[in-house]
Amino acid sequence: MLRGLTTTTFYADDLTAAIEWYSGLFGLDPYFVRNGPDGTPAYAEFRIGDYQHEFGLVRGDFRPPSAQPGPGGAIANWAVDNVEEAFAKLLEKGAKEYEPIIERGPGFVTAAVVDPFGNVLGVMFNQHYLDVLAGRK
Repeated sequence: MLRGLTTTTFYADDLTAAIEWYSGLFGLDPYFVRNGPDGTPAYAEFRIGDYQHEFGLVRGDFRPPSAQPGPGGAIANWAVDNVEEAFAKLLEKGAKEYEPIIERGPGFVTAAVVDPFGNVLGVMFNQHYLDVLAGRK
């Protein structure tokens, strides 16, 4: 039934600032930006990582009515080569610690931050991810 991650969506009340922050983090600009009825950006999308997963940013006023602003819910962990370096970079850019670096077992390390816009971003070294990636080449 679930075939793979298509888009991770984060909300930001200041979408322009979020686009700038994530462009700096990813080292690239969004490949797609859609303006809202007022002519300002309402949605921006990046393609990142080995599988070019979609990372979307939505202006806060388009948040579903039942969604609460701020951290909560599930943590989507993005694969990184070095959790310590990624975690440090996120903190340097102004994110706040949500969950410290934790070794979950051999080959599995996680950490999570809250970005400046209230979203939880997880990072993970996952040996299984690397094994699957190597098998696809």
